[in-house]
Amino acid sequence: MLIQVVLTVAESKRLIAKGVAAHPLVRRALQAGTVIIARGSTNGCVAQEILGEPLDKLAFLTGHTLPRGHKSSRPRPEGIPEIVIREGKVVPGISLAEAVADLKAGDVVIKGANALDYDKRVAGILVGHPEGGTIGAVLPTVIARKAHLVTPVGLEKLVASDLTATSRLIAEGALDAEHVPALWVIDTAVIVTEIEALELTAGVSCRHLASGGIGGAEGSVRLLISGDRESVDEARGLLDSIVGEAPFPI
Repeated sequence: MLIQVVLTVAESKRLIAKGVAAHPLVRRALQAGTVIIARGSTNGCVAQEILGEPLDKLAFLTGHTLPRGHKSSRPRPEGIPEIVIREGKVVPGISLAEAVADLKAGDVVIKGANALDYDKRVAGILVGHPEGGTIGAVLPTVIARKAHLVTPVGLEKLVASDLTATSRLIAEGALDAEHVPALWVIDTAVIVTEIEALELTAGVSCRHLASGGIGGAEGSVRLLISGDRESVDEARGLLDSIVGEAPFPI
C-alpha cells in the first residue's frame, strides 16, 4: 500500500519528536541511564513527548534563525536550561557541565542540527559561541564515554553542498567572514528525520518525494509512505493526529 503526505515544518517537528521518544537507544537510556535534552526548537517538542507534559518551547530555545528584519513584539521568557533525566526522572538544578561529566556508555544526548546531508548521514551545527556552544560542551565526552548523540533534524534542512567543504571554506575565510558562524560537521550522530520517525512509530518505509508549497506549506516536505495496510493505517492515524500543529511561537 502506498500513500503520500505533506507535512508543514511544525508538523515535522512534532513527528520527529515522537520518533525520538520511540527510539530504542532513548528508551533504554530513559529506563536505566541518563538522557540530556539540549535546548532547541525541535527539542522543545522532544521534551514534551518524553516528559508527557507542557513546556514553554520559546523559553527552551537557543540559537535560532529568523527572517531578515524580524522584530519580536513580545518579551523573551526566562530561559529553561537543558533537561537531564536519570532512570526516568528529571534531575533538577544540575548544570549541563555536571550532567556531561557523569555520562556513561549507553547514555544519550539529544541535540538538533541546522544542516543535513542525508545520504552521507552527516549533520551540521552552526556555532557562534567561541568555545563551541552546546555541541562543543558535550561531543568530546559523548565520544570518549561511548554514549550516543541523537540528532533530530527535519528534511527541510537538507543542503545542496558538501558540509565538510563548506566548513573548511568558512574557516579558511574567517578573517574576511563578517558575522558568519562556524559550521561543526558531525558524522557520528544517530539522525532522526521524518523518515526514521515514521519507521520507528509505524513500521512503514518512507521516501522524501518533494518539498515546498504555498499558503503555509512553505518549507514543507512531501513524503511517500509504503507498507502493508495495517502499518500504513497506523502511520495515517499518527499523521492525522499532528495535522495543524501550531507554528513555533515567535
